[in-house]
Amino acid sequence: MLTIGIDLGGTKCLGLAVDADGRVAGEHRLPTPNAEPTVLLDTVVATVEALRAHGEAGRVGVGAPGLVDRAGVVRFAPNLPGIRDWPLGPSLEQRLGLPVVLDNDATCAAWGECRAGAAVGKRDVVVVTLGTGIGGGIVSEGRLLRGAHGFAGEIGHTVVDPHGPPCPCGKRGCWERFASGSGLGRLGREAALAGRGARMVELAGGEPEHVRGEEVTAAAAEGDPEATAVMAQFAWWLALGLANLANTFDPEMLVLGGGLATAGELLLEPARAAFVDLVEAVEHRPPIEIVTAQLGEQAGAIGAALIAREP
Repeated sequence: MLTIGIDLGGTKCLGLAVDADGRVAGEHRLPTPNAEPTVLLDTVVATVEALRAHGEAGRVGVGAPGLVDRAGVVRFAPNLPGIRDWPLGPSLEQRLGLPVVLDNDATCAAWGECRAGAAVGKRDVVVVTLGTGIGGGIVSEGRLLRGAHGFAGEIGHTVVDPHGPPCPCGKRGCWERFASGSGLGRLGREAALAGRGARMVELAGGEPEHVRGEEVTAAAAEGDPEATAVMAQFAWWLALGLANLANTFDPEMLVLGGGLATAGELLLEPARAAFVDLVEAVEHRPPIEIVTAQLGEQAGAIGAALIAREP
């Protein structure tokens, strides 16, 4: 019997049908053009129904962004405006007629990487998803750490600069304002508006205000020194948050997923170097591996299916 895993995001809904051996038997994706609850609900239902064509489905696991409580309610999702106290899990069960397990999307990705990806065999792991924002999933002593209400892992909203830029969550200076894809774009635009980064601006169509993280990464990959400097600045902010996580959770491994992780060593090399300087007593603790995720964009959906399958 298949288990269906869904990764619901602000731009797409990715669904996988996973068989009893953990193999992906089918995939379906739909865009999520806006974040209205009714539209998102219809999108998830359509994705699940399409995947049911691959065989009988027993359970559905869904990873959703933001604060997801143990009753399957999305309490708050900073990067999905309008989503507040939304009973997604119960609504899906009513529409689908199947048991539904709802969890945070990064928590699902963390479980996917620990069970089937980069962290197989590890018992203490923090997975950091670097996208438009930053999500986190924590595995401690081989078990997911969810907290009292299911909200653990909102690492992107730890404040690293109380005087920093405003965040969609309502605070200022959250880590994701500096170390996410949007943070990289902001650092690139600041450099471009200050007269640096000609190659980044060229890739952005000649407009400094249009520089995004993609242009910074592409120019740095070409060896452009000004883009490389922006990438190093970004890597420092990333390493600052990783050091805080290491000091708090003492993991064996830090796994970086999400779209930005595709930059590979272009990002990992300066981040690892900065991490050594930022983590507490590095000379007295065993090395902490910092690696990229292996499951790519499927991590959240695979993890959601694996969580749904558990007793």
